[in-house]
Amino acid sequence: MHGFIPPARFFPYLTWTDIAAMPDKANVVIVQPIGAIEQHGPHLPLVVDAAIAAGVLGHTLAALDPAIPAYSLPPLYYGKSNEHWHFPGTITLSATTLLNVIRDVAASLYRAGFRKLVLLNAHGGQPQILEIAARDLHQEYGDLLVFPLFVWRVPNQVGALLSDREREQGIHAGDAETSLMLKLLPKQVRMNQAVREYPPDLPPDSLLSLEGQLPFAWVTQDISKSGVIGDPTVATPAKGDQILTDLVAGWVKVLTEIHAFQPPQVIPPSR
Repeated sequence: MHGFIPPARFFPYLTWTDIAAMPDKANVVIVQPIGAIEQHGPHLPLVVDAAIAAGVLGHTLAALDPAIPAYSLPPLYYGKSNEHWHFPGTITLSATTLLNVIRDVAASLYRAGFRKLVLLNAHGGQPQILEIAARDLHQEYGDLLVFPLFVWRVPNQVGALLSDREREQGIHAGDAETSLMLKLLPKQVRMNQAVREYPPDLPPDSLLSLEGQLPFAWVTQDISKSGVIGDPTVATPAKGDQILTDLVAGWVKVLTEIHAFQPPQVIPPSR
């Protein structure tokens, strides 16, 4: 049941009496890995984002200081993936459903006494939803700290392994994701079916972009025939091993800081 997660760090393996007796629950770090079941081109399985979330987290928890209490919830495999729904196999939740699932999970943890929840997301189509959920939960439960984090945004040097074009446009099923899957689930990667496809170029003087400061709305079939946005043909297991090592080092630092984190407080004016 635990998959990539170390058994001792897998929340569902605890009993209710374990949780009731747990000391200092306000500083125990609970992590919800969140992915998606969506197309990733002809060479990668639908499970890529969920596998990356759980795989990176599992290796991180194995490397984390055993003195830091941190536990993984079961991966949330489904996400908001409607940008890919023209490709068979994609399963998508609505934004409202995903918000409600996160809210209900957080409320259950809060009732049990936990106060630190990390939303470790690996799907690029839903960070905004998790940020909304985090803000709303903190507004409702003032002492609940929710961290809506993207798996690729911890300190890392992954970009140094990629070409300039891949860093800019390789946003789905490209070199980085494929290399990491060659490390995590190599038997599920079909490199003989990998295709290179970048989106059509915008006018050279355009201020707009697919992602970035001035994005426009798109769905995948607008910009890719294969479902790939990038170049997976150059992916390698060695590159995947470097990526995983780098991401894990970054996540160990982040979870360590979250365990010790206390929110800043405004000092009331003296009278």
